[in-house]
Amino acid sequence: MHFVRNVKYLSGYMLAITFEDRTIKTVDLEPFLDGEIFEPLKNINYFKKVTVNPDIDTIVWENGADLSPDFLYEIGKK
Repeated sequence: MHFVRNVKYLSGYMLAITFEDRTIKTVDLEPFLDGEIFEPLKNINYFKKVTVNPDIDTIVWENGADLSPDFLYEIGKK
């Protein structure tokens, strides 16, 4: 199981995510923003407000949207 330690907005729907093993992966979330909870994230200014919630060890947005850290690790590119 992986844990997100840091997130940095890059551009578009791309994030640089640092995991517990110090691996930094670039993740493009554009293809994964389906469903009602992710609809607000299609607004790039809202998407940029991503943070790390240390209680659940993953990235989150104010509307409660989050993604599994294992999923992020899997789709990320070094």
